[in-house]
Amino acid sequence: MAELDDIRLEDVFDIGFFQKFQDTFARAVGMTAVTVDKDGKPVTKPTDWTDFCMKYTRNSTEGCRRCEQCDKNGGETAARTGRPAVYTCHAGLMEFGAPIMLNGKQIGSLLGGQVLTAPPDEDKFRAYAKEIGVDPEKYVAALREVQIISKDRLEYAAEVLFMMATAFSNMGYYKFQLKKLAASINETTMHVSAAMEQLAASANDVNENQKGLNKDIENVSEISSKINEFTNLIRDIAKQTRLLGLNASIEAARAGTAGAGFAVVSEEIGKLADSSRETVDKIQEFTNQIGDSVNETVTKGEATSEIVGQQTAAISEVAQDLTSLSEAAGQLVALANDK
Repeated sequence: MAELDDIRLEDVFDIGFFQKFQDTFARAVGMTAVTVDKDGKPVTKPTDWTDFCMKYTRNSTEGCRRCEQCDKNGGETAARTGRPAVYTCHAGLMEFGAPIMLNGKQIGSLLGGQVLTAPPDEDKFRAYAKEIGVDPEKYVAALREVQIISKDRLEYAAEVLFMMATAFSNMGYYKFQLKKLAASINETTMHVSAAMEQLAASANDVNENQKGLNKDIENVSEISSKINEFTNLIRDIAKQTRLLGLNASIEAARAGTAGAGFAVVSEEIGKLADSSRETVDKIQEFTNQIGDSVNETVTKGEATSEIVGQQTAAISEVAQDLTSLSEAAGQLVALANDK
C-alpha cells in the first residue's frame, strides 16, 4: 500500500483516452463531468459545464467559495465510503462525487452532475442569486438550460462511472506494474549479459594463456631431453676417463718405483671418473623426474584448455540467451508503454 501513495492518475490512466470516455459518457447521459486527482486537482478538462455554474455561480466570489466547499464535502463523503455520493449542491443542482479506487485506496475522483431532478422553483433561485451577488434574471435564464433527469438516472450514471473508472485504474495499474517489471528485467538482463560477455572474454584469455603455458612446458620438456643428451655424453666421457685411469694404473705398475707418482694420478683420475658417473646418474634421475612432471603438467594443461574451451562456449550460449531475453523484455516495455 505504501507504493500506492506515490501512484498518480497519470501513471495508470491514458488521460487522452479517459478524456474521450468522460466526454462521451457525460454527453450520453446529459450531465457534466471532470476527473481530479487525490488532491482535487483536475487531470481532465471539464465536460460541458453549464453557464449556470461556471459563468454565474462560480464567477461569484461567494458562490465560488460555496462551490469549493460543496466539492470538498462531496469528495470527503466519497472517500469515506468508497462509493459514489449523490448530493444537492448549495445552489440547488444535483451533483455527484465518485471515488477512483485502486486496491481499496482512493487515487482520485470523478465529479459531475450539474443537473436538476425536478422543474425548479425559479423564485427561489432568483432569491439565491441576490444572496451570492448575481443578476437574478440572467441566473434564471441560465437555469432554464440545465438538464432535468431523474435522481435514479443520476445515481446509476455515477455508479457506472465509478465502476468503469475503478476497472480502468486496475487495468492501468497492472500495466504500470508490467512496465516497471519489464524495465527491471530489461536492465538486469543487460547487466548480466554484459557481465557474461566479460566473463567469456576472460575465459578466452585464460584459454590463450593456458595454451601459452603448455607451449612453455613443451619447451622445458625439450630442454630436459637435451640435458639427457649431455648427461649421456658426460657418462661416456666418464667411462673413457675411467678406462684411461685403469690403463694408466697398469702402466704405472709396470714402471715400478718410477711410476709411483703416475699411479697416484691415475687413481685420482679413476675417482674423478666414478664421481662424474655418479653425478651424471643423479642428474639423469632429476631430469627424468622433471620429464615426468612436465608430461603430467602438459596432460593436465590440455585437459584444462578443453574445459575452459567448453566453458567459453557455454558462456557464449548463455550470453546469446540473455540477449534474447533482453530483447523479449524490451518488447514487454514497448507493449507496456503502448497507448
